[in-house]
Amino acid sequence: MRSVASPRTEVLNQSPPFCDVDLFACDVPLKEAVAAYGAKDHTTELSAFGKLWGSAEMAELGRLANENLPKLQTFDARGFRRDEVEFHPAYHELMAVSAHAGLHNSTWASSGAAAGGNAEVLRAAKFFIAAQVETGHLCPITMTRASVAALASNEALRARIMPVLSQRAYDPGFAPWWGKRGMTIGMGMTERQGGTDVRVNISRAERDGEAYRIIGHKWFMSAPMCDAFLVLAQTDGGLTCFFMPRFTPDGEINALHFQRLKNKLGNRSNASSEVEFEAAYALRLGEEGRGVATIIQMVSLTRQDCAIASAGLMRSGLAHALHHARHRSVFQKRLADQPLMRSVLADMALQVEAATALVMRLCRAFDRASTDPNENATMRLMTPVVKYWVCKSAPAFLYEAMECLGGNGYVEEGILARHYREAPVNAIWEGSGNVMCLDVLRVMTREREVAEAVLADLERQTRELPECADALTRIRVTLQAPEAESYARDAVEQLALVAAADALAPVHPGHAALFAQTRLAQRHSLMYGASGLAPRDVEDLLARALP
Repeated sequence: MRSVASPRTEVLNQSPPFCDVDLFACDVPLKEAVAAYGAKDHTTELSAFGKLWGSAEMAELGRLANENLPKLQTFDARGFRRDEVEFHPAYHELMAVSAHAGLHNSTWASSGAAAGGNAEVLRAAKFFIAAQVETGHLCPITMTRASVAALASNEALRARIMPVLSQRAYDPGFAPWWGKRGMTIGMGMTERQGGTDVRVNISRAERDGEAYRIIGHKWFMSAPMCDAFLVLAQTDGGLTCFFMPRFTPDGEINALHFQRLKNKLGNRSNASSEVEFEAAYALRLGEEGRGVATIIQMVSLTRQDCAIASAGLMRSGLAHALHHARHRSVFQKRLADQPLMRSVLADMALQVEAATALVMRLCRAFDRASTDPNENATMRLMTPVVKYWVCKSAPAFLYEAMECLGGNGYVEEGILARHYREAPVNAIWEGSGNVMCLDVLRVMTREREVAEAVLADLERQTRELPECADALTRIRVTLQAPEAESYARDAVEQLALVAAADALAPVHPGHAALFAQTRLAQRHSLMYGASGLAPRDVEDLLARALP
């Protein structure tokens, strides 16, 4: 006798899991942006990476790492300070896979010099893909990669560190860095009383022979199980940058005393701590009083990664929304065939195409900054612009993606709820939106030749795109006016939109014009699906987004 499923248990009209896919091959805009900005010869490598990170196994690791939060073990069983953070094995596995792919070091040669070529674009494509699966573990990955820029201010120390840091290996052991097969480096800048304003830091560093001893605290120090940290503290010469290892040269645990782990909205797989320094051992990086100038080299790279990760989260939201809509039937039709839903999804796809092209364009500037003055100028002005727009766009975008799935998008079993909680952190960390706008204003006023070179390039390259010329005129007037700070957010957003249209032009000229028209000429609605896209544009955008 044939069994018949009970109506109470039969599952109908649900989309299958979006996994076991090639996250590179199924993303036409990413493939074309990577090719346009210098890494077209790495398709095979990126496809292998996309298949790995698109697997059900990696999705499960991401889930487990976020559902099993890090735990702080302050003391051992005998009462001695230990200050260790325990992670679920899934977190360690994610770290190992990312380290094996070189996400923490592939933009540097083993000497610590920039790798050159297309290393930034290639790594960015991988970082973009990994962010779609699990973003929290990428915090120590990005800080480690960025720290090499600051280590350049102490050549002797960098020469000792690079043989370990340049290894494509992850070693989670709690041991001195110089005996490990791989290492990670974090950073600690903010204090209770200052936050963004690090110049009011009160942590104090006193010389102890060739080293220093630091007394003070940090209000936010992420990834506390890194092997060392770059920290800021006051000296007689002013605010200074230091390298603070977890172990002192004699192999003893350094006096970094973790007070607690932050209970964060998102980014939950990654531990963030409050810490006190009790005469902690540290080595100086750069000159006394030049702490901000030393660590800003690192900050520029972490800001770049914030934008890449946010663009990756948006891409994941779009892919999951499209996948669901193509399998879900509503009112006797596939959801993806409903005119309103098609308008929403196509408008979202256009936003992701532009964001993807923009971050890859920025990464090309990082690749070429040391040899091309124009690319160096682009990197300096556009890094805060890109971080501002992409990172602040992501939370609202991911909410829209969640709504495409209805209640299924809102529950914690799905990835979009995690993405939504994850998204705000990239806009807050490494400089909030206002800080990014102030950095843009600083370049516009103090480095006017640099800014003008970038604006002139944009003006020349976007002359055929709708509304860009008028937008650039408004941007110049606003950002150079005496009251510029009051209106900086709008001007910086407009600058990002022009730059995104420009970045999209070599990837897909038609969509670059469409983006400029809908975001500049029509002053884009806050709601996706309200741009009035033509049916042929809707069809093209949706076909490219998830073939």
